[in-house]
Amino acid sequence: MQPPAARPPAPLVMPRIVAPGDIPPGAGRVLLLVVAHADDPAFFCAGAVALWADAGWHVHCLRVTDDAKDSLGLSEAETIRRNTGEFTDAARILGIAATEDLGWTTDRLGDASRVALRERIIHAIRRHRPYGLVTFDPYAMFHEDNLDHKVLAEAVDEAFWCAQFDKHHPEHLERGLGPHGVYERWYFGRTVVQPTHVFDIATVLERQIEAVLAHRTMLANILHQFRLQATTAGAPTATLDAAESDPRPLVAAMMRQSAAGKAAPYGLVAAETLRMARASIKGAPPGAGGD
Repeated sequence: MQPPAARPPAPLVMPRIVAPGDIPPGAGRVLLLVVAHADDPAFFCAGAVALWADAGWHVHCLRVTDDAKDSLGLSEAETIRRNTGEFTDAARILGIAATEDLGWTTDRLGDASRVALRERIIHAIRRHRPYGLVTFDPYAMFHEDNLDHKVLAEAVDEAFWCAQFDKHHPEHLERGLGPHGVYERWYFGRTVVQPTHVFDIATVLERQIEAVLAHRTMLANILHQFRLQATTAGAPTATLDAAESDPRPLVAAMMRQSAAGKAAPYGLVAAETLRMARASIKGAPPGAGGD
């Protein structure tokens, strides 16, 4: 008996190229950006966030952890203080309208109650009533090595559904927070496997670089990690030595290289790739991607 013929792979949908002028005015609509760590917006989605903010979208950023471990040679209390201040500075550069902290212990979301974490995000959705959610993609974890990112991605995706149910956390309703249905979900990651939208970020790339550089405390720790790995490998550290006193050249080169790599398949200079999901609703106005 012959085995059944292999089903051909589903064709990939060509992503939509989003130029700055393609983004419709936000008209007061809210995008709720949910991240694990202070530097996540700057590294993963700064270009799209800056374009949305410039178009009048109200971007509210919810940071889940306290980033207490992410520094070099500082106490945890000082680390929290500095990283929170630098988070605020970077958000201002990108045009993020407001920031909020949940203060959960960093690098331990894998040990946290998934239900408790999801409840906090449901609460935020019902408070801010966003048009769209922006967060890590739970289905594109290729090369993702941070458990905080993975756990948060799943929690936000579940919260999207549960925020619409009147029997999930009825105590919210008793406090005047009714169910809310988010229309769009925008997902980012280290590698978005099947992006639906490619944002042309050439006009805001320098702002992304400035936002990354605002995270001085975290950058010092990142450079230290690179140094530890280079030492183990027996590799030269001259570039890292120079970056300790002035990280700008190295950071700028890394961010430009990353943006150029994402842009090249689409004939752009600098890009970010995101995956968007939403219900098909007739008569709905253009979303944050202009379609």
